Amino acid sequence: MKVIRISLLCLSLCFQFPVSHLRAQYIPSEDNLAARREFEGFRFGIFLHWGIYSTFAQGEWYLNSGLSHEEYSKVASAFYPIRFDAEAWARAFKDSGTRYITFTSRHHDGFSMFHTHASTYNIVDATPFKRDVLRELAEACQHQGLRLHLYYSILDWMRTDYPLGRTGLKTGRQSKPDYDSYFNFMKTQVRELLTQYPKVEGLWFDGYWDHDGDSIPFDWRMPEFYRYIHSLKPACLIGNNHHITPIEGEDFQMFERDLPGENTAGLSGQEISHLPLEMCQTMNGMWGYKVADQNYKSTEELIRLIARAAAKNSNLLLNIGPQPNGELPATALDRLQGIGRWMRQNGESIYGTTATELGEQPWGVSTQKDKRLFLHVFGENGANGSNGVDGSNGPDGAVAPITLPWAAKKPKSVRALATSEPLAFSFDKRAKTLTIQLPAQLDGADFVVEVLRQ
Repeated sequence: MKVIRISLLCLSLCFQFPVSHLRAQYIPSEDNLAARREFEGFRFGIFLHWGIYSTFAQGEWYLNSGLSHEEYSKVASAFYPIRFDAEAWARAFKDSGTRYITFTSRHHDGFSMFHTHASTYNIVDATPFKRDVLRELAEACQHQGLRLHLYYSILDWMRTDYPLGRTGLKTGRQSKPDYDSYFNFMKTQVRELLTQYPKVEGLWFDGYWDHDGDSIPFDWRMPEFYRYIHSLKPACLIGNNHHITPIEGEDFQMFERDLPGENTAGLSGQEISHLPLEMCQTMNGMWGYKVADQNYKSTEELIRLIARAAAKNSNLLLNIGPQPNGELPATALDRLQGIGRWMRQNGESIYGTTATELGEQPWGVSTQKDKRLFLHVFGENGANGSNGVDGSNGPDGAVAPITLPWAAKKPKSVRALATSEPLAFSFDKRAKTLTIQLPAQLDGADFVVEVLRQ
């Protein structure tokens, strides 16, 4: 009788909890955990939104504006980026101080920027260019020592088997939703990306939000998708731009257009998880190339954003929209060069650093690594554009000093990181404060002070 009772109890539990809920929780492999730690130390990456949409020069969402998918797809036959030079791109990224790139393998328009056997709608089979730009870029990244991640859209404005969501409703396609078919298509493409291209170390998914308004919640089957990916490559880092709490199987958490804990753009209100963090932001206003968008952020603003991201334990993934001819915009190259000059002198205060307990201050932010504390002094604009070190002169003609709480022992040394010039400081043991005298001339973007603890 006891055996029967136990059997009935087990049967009852199976009815209450579906088999999918009984699967073991995701336990990342040792290689995956090592990849996470490495990723956290990168702190600066480059995002690339490039596809046939760049030909229209109206941004990556142009198909969603009401165009016929049949007319839109004709531009593939004219896509010939004659000036694309993967090695030149990779050198520019390397010189900027970036450690990894994330490239759009397939965006919402369904066009694959790699040679896939799952569809002829790709850069090799559908364009006169006939070159696999992803393979060239992957090889160039290897030459330059850059890590490669790939963006992949899980929604599609072209395919008939994709179940319609809230976007891409005016393309004129005949919808025949079959998620099993579409899910298998995605699995096929992801397998190609992970097995046929060298050193793909991360996947950046987008489009989950397309079904966030469904009356009946849509089952994307992401945990199943993630298990499949990790079965192919356990170390592959998975992130999803879904704007919600991370789903089981994800390895890093992303925030769109805002630093973790901020939500000015209304896209990143989710709580901060224990996973490695990444913020993505545009260099100008758009993700994909738009000819009228010349509203580029200044070099100074971008350098401060890198520092502010690191000060929140986050990477910054900075976007560029390459031109239809294959070149990176001249202004984007100028910004990369400016960032690179600063990073060569101050990169130690960014790479491999973590947040401190100071948080944002009127003068800027701080990062730390081992016994080294780095103060990022933003000068006149301060943190978040507020008034910081105002440039007023102290008794010796120097900029007014900064004071911070200091409960530890007197520092071993205080210096300007870029020049190694010692900076005068005073330690008040009773008040538990450290006051640092700044030089008369500060770096216009971010003057970094290194404080070496005992």
